[in-house]
Amino acid sequence: MNVIGLTGGIAAGKSAVAARFAELGARIIDADALAREVVEPGTPALAAIVERFGPGVLDATGALDRAALGAIIFGDDAQRLALNAIVHPAVREAYARRVAAIEAEDPAAVTIYDVPLLAEARAASEFSAVIVVDAPAATRIERLVTLRGMERPAAEARVAAQIPDAERRAMADHVIDASGSLERTLEQVDALWESILAERAAGIPSA
Repeated sequence: MNVIGLTGGIAAGKSAVAARFAELGARIIDADALAREVVEPGTPALAAIVERFGPGVLDATGALDRAALGAIIFGDDAQRLALNAIVHPAVREAYARRVAAIEAEDPAAVTIYDVPLLAEARAASEFSAVIVVDAPAATRIERLVTLRGMERPAAEARVAAQIPDAERRAMADHVIDASGSLERTLEQVDALWESILAERAAGIPSA
């Protein structure tokens, strides 16, 4: 199955774009949802995390205490890489299962993988096309402050911690400019969807 990757920097508007694609009929696989599923109580990944980082990363119910784990890995590249070595393979396996299930149910489906860290954790070559939702860093910082209530220094740090926008755009087959109004952003999604459907009908790869 051809899967289209969808990515974008924090507060760029990727979630709104993914929701619109879902409304139009795309099958969305949410990388964040998969990352939560693979560390649910009873999963091998959670057991491996506890073995690596200790029982203090569990809350009173036996679920992963994300704040406690975050405190351990924050600013420590070795710890972060150790966590990624556990979680990323589990997410890849869950992703493969989800793709196979969609293919079995509807071989003609347009499947989009909504993955924030595509540039950091996946290769563009894994997808039939990559869509990047783009907005300037200053715009994204302002959205984090006004819409999510973050303190400006924290918002600036979150944006600065991600890869440069130019690097993300360089891997794109399609760029959705989400710097303006939501209406304008969704118009671009609608137009791209029609293009994807036309290319699929003609047997042309989505790129």
